[in-house]
Amino acid sequence: MKPVFTVSTLALLLAACASGPPRGNDAAVNAVDTVVVIYAENRAFDNLYGLFPGANGIPGVNPNSTGSAAPQKDFDGTVLPVLPPAWGGLTAGGQAVTLTQAQSAGLPNRQFRVDDPKGLNGSGIVVDASVVTRDLVHRYYNNIMQIGDGSNDRFAAYSNAGALSMGYYDGSSMKLWRLAQQYVLADNFFMGAFGGSYLNHQYLICACIPVYPDVANSPAKGSISAIESDAQGRFVRLTPAAEMPKSVLAGPPRYQHDATLTLVDGVAYTINTMQPAFQPSGNAPLAGANPQYGDPAKATTLPAQTLATIGDRLDAKGVSWAWYGGAWKAASAGTPEARSIIYRSKIQFQPHHQPFNYYARFDPATHADDRARHLLDFDERFLADAAAGRLPQVAFYKPQGNLNQHPGYASVADGDAHIASVIEQLQKSPQWPRMLIVVTYDENGGLYDHARVPKGDRWGPGTRIPAIIVSPLARKGFVDKTQYDTGSILRFITRRWALDPLPGVVLRDQGLAANGSAAMGDLSAALEPR
Repeated sequence: MKPVFTVSTLALLLAACASGPPRGNDAAVNAVDTVVVIYAENRAFDNLYGLFPGANGIPGVNPNSTGSAAPQKDFDGTVLPVLPPAWGGLTAGGQAVTLTQAQSAGLPNRQFRVDDPKGLNGSGIVVDASVVTRDLVHRYYNNIMQIGDGSNDRFAAYSNAGALSMGYYDGSSMKLWRLAQQYVLADNFFMGAFGGSYLNHQYLICACIPVYPDVANSPAKGSISAIESDAQGRFVRLTPAAEMPKSVLAGPPRYQHDATLTLVDGVAYTINTMQPAFQPSGNAPLAGANPQYGDPAKATTLPAQTLATIGDRLDAKGVSWAWYGGAWKAASAGTPEARSIIYRSKIQFQPHHQPFNYYARFDPATHADDRARHLLDFDERFLADAAAGRLPQVAFYKPQGNLNQHPGYASVADGDAHIASVIEQLQKSPQWPRMLIVVTYDENGGLYDHARVPKGDRWGPGTRIPAIIVSPLARKGFVDKTQYDTGSILRFITRRWALDPLPGVVLRDQGLAANGSAAMGDLSAALEPR
């Protein structure tokens, strides 16, 4: 979708710029020579930082909270008397600590502390940060329906995990919490796109929504989501299935077809998880075909994309960059052992967390040099490059699945310890004095946050997520209340190296201005003025 510039939209943008967000001065921005983005998984701000002093946290619990939390409502808009149970149980299987669906039933209609030291819901069972909870649905249209009119009052209703969507932790024992206290916690940072990990990884690198070409004649022709719209063509809801419960207290929602694509003006946009055309991919190679590719006959294999990314912009200016993937080398080996770690085993390598692997310029058969230069293995390269002072000017790091804090297969504690240890090593790097580290999350993972979501464009922003800025150049002990989204990382990189803006960032600016929402900052307000 290309941004369309008209007199009215340009006027809106100029007005927004005139009263735009707080910005650091150019000297502060230009003092940064290395940007490191650490991209964790699936946590809303309230879920981990709702009790953080000075932050806009949990209403009625954190005295610094602003706004209010509307009670959760049922499918028909009536207020729920209690939260629905955590369908299927609150904890993931195979652990010493388990909490069943029945034990989670009857929780009051409000946010609750998952790691209650007295035990959750009177069960006597303590679900601390080392316990892996079950996963929650986190998809494009689900997120829109949970946000609703902006009141965020349908999270429990439009979740397959019921009450768990409303849970939070006392994060004060986390190592990342202590780093946030020492440096900058951004408490007004929103995920770039509605929905899940796939789409928000794409948003991180291009602020774009990948397109499935000629979908009517493709294996994905049956992958269009079934939705209902109003008379003005605005989305209302996913079309309910025949077996949709009358109330969420009777069971989780059911939909006719919540799929990977949506049609906008005849164009098929990919809104939920697709697989890359190149290995490592969740779709194995076609028998007898090039083993470096995924099976193109699978409906979830996305044809290689050609949209502009931040990598293209950086290359155009000669700025070095790389994406470091946890377990990238192991998953790319092309062996049965390599395939066994994709979505499986302890490692839980997630191909849809590797966004550049969806792009034609990283085709392993035709662009091996670009691939070898920019798509690197964390275990083999990242810490060694940091210690030697040879990290590229822009470095993205994606932890492997069991270290990324994703509900369902990772704990809060394991990811916290891992990411903090990576930052500790970065602080020893020769590049540290002029380094900016951004630790954030791809999306909320279906977890509730009370902050009202600003109205942008068709694609987002979505729910509020945590973000920590760690740098010797950053303010110290600062809660940054500037409005940001995932695209703010792109805004900072674009400003620092004088790059051409990506079209999706411009589209977001237009959408915010047209809807009377505040403009997004570029992270520079987190820097100490120079």
